[in-house]
Amino acid sequence: MSSGALKISEDHVWVQPQDGEARVGISDFAAEALGTIIYVELPEVGNEVTRGEPFAAVESGKASVELTAPISGRVTEVNEELEDTPDLINQDTFAKGWIAVLSVKDGSELDELMTKAEYDMFIAVGEEH
Repeated sequence: MSSGALKISEDHVWVQPQDGEARVGISDFAAEALGTIIYVELPEVGNEVTRGEPFAAVESGKASVELTAPISGRVTEVNEELEDTPDLINQDTFAKGWIAVLSVKDGSELDELMTKAEYDMFIAVGEEH
């Protein structure tokens, strides 16, 4: 599996697949809605995560939110910089603010997530209600 297109779940967690693994983090929209992130609970390397189940958490002055895994897989890496600088998520959710890397257990799960364009439409419709 080569580098794939960015996908985003309805829970505002993005996935960037590449070579059998996928980097995950929260969307710009979610980071903006939460405000400044003050704490990130990272998953443990080696943990198996199941799509739809909590795998990490972020906390801001406004709220503490459990993040649900957008795909199933094993945690192969975590962004340890977030332990000291959790607001990297606010600064750059994709490049610096990623949360973890998962091994992709079932590639078909990626097909069930939204493209960036579909996600933008999902957000726009949600804000109208």
